[in-house]
Amino acid sequence: MWTKTVLITAFVTSVSLTGGTAYAAPATPVGGPALGSRGLVAPEGVKKPPKTKATSYVIADVDTGQVLAAKDAHGRYLPASTLKTLTALTLIPKLDKNLRIRPSQNACNQEGSAVGLTPKATYRVDDLFKGLMMTSGNDAAMALAEVNGGLAKTMREMNEEAKRLQANDTVAKTPSGLDKPGQSSSAYDLALIARAGLANRDFLRYISTKTANFPAPKGKTYQISNHNKLLWRYQGMIGVKNGWTSKALGSFVGAATRGGHTIMVSVMRHEGYFWEEVGQLLDWGFSVRGKVTPVGQLVDPLPAAQAAAPQARASGGPVTQVTPARQPPLLDTAAQKQTDQTKAVGAAVIGGGLLFGIVWLAYGIRRRRRAGSRP
Repeated sequence: MWTKTVLITAFVTSVSLTGGTAYAAPATPVGGPALGSRGLVAPEGVKKPPKTKATSYVIADVDTGQVLAAKDAHGRYLPASTLKTLTALTLIPKLDKNLRIRPSQNACNQEGSAVGLTPKATYRVDDLFKGLMMTSGNDAAMALAEVNGGLAKTMREMNEEAKRLQANDTVAKTPSGLDKPGQSSSAYDLALIARAGLANRDFLRYISTKTANFPAPKGKTYQISNHNKLLWRYQGMIGVKNGWTSKALGSFVGAATRGGHTIMVSVMRHEGYFWEEVGQLLDWGFSVRGKVTPVGQLVDPLPAAQAAAPQARASGGPVTQVTPARQPPLLDTAAQKQTDQTKAVGAAVIGGGLLFGIVWLAYGIRRRRRAGSRP
């Protein structure tokens, strides 16, 4: 089979439809040159993928990593809550799922979708991951970031994980996916992140759970349900994550298994109700899998850097009270330079004054000694 390809020049200037900011795309996009196209890239000799209102999408074979079809695969858009896949993938290996915590008021007050955390109850980290991936709790996302040592540390580690996966279109600014200037991902990156997540047993458990009992104050519980509607509607659906904000519009990444094979679909910036369209894209992926020349490849992660010295992790034991880490005030570059100059001048003045005082004191002592030795 022949595949439609697009020639890419040294650099292609791409414009995000959500922010209007231009960036330089590499000469050879991650996953192959055809994935640099802004339009539909599909194999010849078979029926084209079903139409969708999504601005960007990727259909891939999870088992082989082959990209079967794509549209604007590397277009950078606001990810909304699909970014929680990166939050989970980053933090699951770092946090003891049996650790019990009492969330901060800051975590409980996060805007947008919430699982309903309260400082009056205690939760296991395992509960927080369920709240994150099942009901898309922004409160759970912040609580997990605070357990991990604070927001700044968590964002740094999430972006490091994205680079390790070669998800280079992804810039994480919030653990929840709430819109923030500079935050972005792509349909290709969402597929990379979700594929890596499927290899993690706990990640797979969280995304495939339909309903669960969630802790409430005074030892009570209430039931939460997974927001991924295809877990109930699509045969073989494993799950993963959906998202929506008024700026990002609809986004989704999900995988299903049929006949021992797994197909994944990721969509970004969908204007309407995408569940039926995602199901049709999955159907198309299963129908052409193994019969066409792929248009690209989901690349493997980069070799992991040497692991840092392991830290002791608490298991069970007393409840940890989580409070947001205090961050020093940030100054812009000019203000910081001015502050540094002021500190330098002040230090010089103080140092000079001390030196002058010591010299003057020595001189006075010497004069008194001379005066005392006179007849």
